[in-house]
Amino acid sequence: MVPEVPSRRLVLGGMLAAGAATLGSGTPASATGARPTVVLVHGVFADASGWSAVTASLLDAGYQVIAPANPLRDLAGDSAYVSGVLGTIAGPVILVGHSYGGEVITNAGAGHDHVRALVYAAAFAPDAGESALQLAGRFPGSRLESALVGRPYPIPGAEPGLDGYIDPAKFHDVFAQDLPRSTTRVMATAQRPGSIGGLAGPSGVPAWRTVPSWYVVAGADRVIPPAAQRFMAKRAGSRTVEVGGASHVVMMSHPQAVVRQIRAADRATR
Repeated sequence: MVPEVPSRRLVLGGMLAAGAATLGSGTPASATGARPTVVLVHGVFADASGWSAVTASLLDAGYQVIAPANPLRDLAGDSAYVSGVLGTIAGPVILVGHSYGGEVITNAGAGHDHVRALVYAAAFAPDAGESALQLAGRFPGSRLESALVGRPYPIPGAEPGLDGYIDPAKFHDVFAQDLPRSTTRVMATAQRPGSIGGLAGPSGVPAWRTVPSWYVVAGADRVIPPAAQRFMAKRAGSRTVEVGGASHVVMMSHPQAVVRQIRAADRATR
């Protein structure tokens, strides 16, 4: 006798229910005094492994952590993806973004009442109608444009898109000059590109208008000029620390500075 196979709908429903139970505690953390879930969103030219040191420290401190893979296709779609992740989490959330990931959390965090804090790490914090490319070019000091290499990618039913990579020969000096070259050599080969069209997309109404925010300024950033970071942090009313000498990947070279801001956000919003 052939055993009955559950329908795809039942299987998918069970998987979603199990996933939601795993990602969230089932009981709001605010009711139990438990720590919030920290959602870490990476930016372009990187992936979720860039959060490894931050993640390890947060896990050791008792936080639940999720570091989803940001699709890096277009701002609306990327934000919707992260918003979907947030919808699976029970209890309060601290939403953290690096670089372009800051633009994503600015949009994805809107409309979620359980997102109680935003933390930006050398990240874009745009206002409505602004794009990452506009903000990066508003202040002098970025070396990114001259280091970009474009590669086309297919879009079904439309003209090809263009992905931006950092030239591996320039990756260390532009993106992560305070990390060992042995590390950045490997990072350059595995970098995840971002759609140039996506980086030019306008941002929506920012979550930082209603959600308190914290910011880590990377004082020697060669991708997003420190002046741009200070401008965005001040405009958003963020509680800010600056790490002098830090490259764009401040969460890798100075992970504890980022962890301290996350924990400060947790304490202030309990």
